[in-house]
Amino acid sequence: MVLFRSVTALSRLRSRVGQQSNLINSVRWLQMQSSSDLDLHSQLKELIPEQQERLKKVKSELGKAQLGNITVDMVLGGMRGMTGLLWETSLLDPDEGIRFRGLSIPECQKLLPGAKPDGEPLPEGLLWLLLTGKVPNKEQVDGLSKELRDRATVPDYVYKAIDALPVTAHPMTQFASGVMALQVQSEFQKAYEKGIHKSKYWEPTYEDSLNLIARVPLVASYVYRRIYKDGKIIPKDDSLDYGANFSHMLGFHDPKMLELMRLYVTIHSDHEGGNVSAHTGHLVASALSDPYLSFAAALNGLAGPLHGLANQEVLLWIKSVVDECGENITKEQLNDYVWKTLNSGKVVPGFGHGVLRKTDPRYTCQREFALKHLPDDPLFQLVSKLYEVVPPILTQLGKVKNPWPNVDAHSGVLLNHFGLTEARYFTVLFGVSRSLGICSQLIWDRALGLPLERPKSVTLDWIEKTCKKTA
Repeated sequence: MVLFRSVTALSRLRSRVGQQSNLINSVRWLQMQSSSDLDLHSQLKELIPEQQERLKKVKSELGKAQLGNITVDMVLGGMRGMTGLLWETSLLDPDEGIRFRGLSIPECQKLLPGAKPDGEPLPEGLLWLLLTGKVPNKEQVDGLSKELRDRATVPDYVYKAIDALPVTAHPMTQFASGVMALQVQSEFQKAYEKGIHKSKYWEPTYEDSLNLIARVPLVASYVYRRIYKDGKIIPKDDSLDYGANFSHMLGFHDPKMLELMRLYVTIHSDHEGGNVSAHTGHLVASALSDPYLSFAAALNGLAGPLHGLANQEVLLWIKSVVDECGENITKEQLNDYVWKTLNSGKVVPGFGHGVLRKTDPRYTCQREFALKHLPDDPLFQLVSKLYEVVPPILTQLGKVKNPWPNVDAHSGVLLNHFGLTEARYFTVLFGVSRSLGICSQLIWDRALGLPLERPKSVTLDWIEKTCKKTA
């Protein structure tokens, strides 16, 4: 989190969002200063030296401080719970949920500019927040939106690379292949080959990252239209913002769907650094792989059933409930179906989380969207019943640390309502949104000179011998 010293800046912010007076005395309030500088790159050039000095001070003064104890359970359990990554853009609290640069999702919805008054936040605004730690004004967001549109050009060879795959290939396979093809234009790779000084690594990384963020909606929408709409491509509309343009290129123009896409991209953008896709992007980038290579690797992690593919599994499971029991299923019938799923050795998709110990705030804001825009949708009503039925059952099992719904429990139902019914494609939407968080952190990885990631591994024999010695 970046702290700003100017009292004048605080006064400007207080006048701009005075209704949030309860935040005035908080640390987060100080970070929300406005800036007259409309250019994102210029702001980063100002912020990065401050953060580089901050990192040096932390390493010097706190480098030997203990952050916790490593247990055998952590080593054998996928490093779960280990504190081992620096991830500036967001922080996930087990009881509170995700905060983007210190701001909760409800705070982001209130403070970040929308396309219309009281509308959902624009993803461009969240990108600005992730990169700078500041809440942007509407002019800054509009300027960034235009810059992303100007960068949104995809060479024909990218589409040809996708076309070389069978149309039956999974959408994530086609999407990741398109991102890999984009890598040919990497500015970081060109600069590195010319011998750029490491203190400047962040600048070509910034160019690659904004180019990638701008272009992935075109690649993702091409994949969708190729698979499901007979290859009839819809060009981008330079009058639309990032989320709305993505929806437009997919072929969905309902104003409510545009708002949903803005919300979707915003809340799925980042979830601290320990999840598979974020960690993979960070790990690969630590080898100085460029943003395209790093993000493509992250997408391959996101495609796994235990990560991003879960949003596909949720809608398919919900539809299986409807197919067997009908749309007007009672809570008693639903209770029986949940037990049937569990007794067959399967899980109820969309419930539980590796870190959270409460209902996912991303689920909550999607529920609020549904209550506002589609309260009578049968599948939404079924999701609401699941919220009442599933947690008590999972609690009764006694093995589940978090019986509450996560983000995947709701997103598919909203997309399905507006006509995006192809569940196999949902993870691609997740991937587009995750580009904002992964690329924002990657720019800061380069700016702070974070090193090659290389944790120590051990064998079972080593664990047994070491524990005997310390017993």
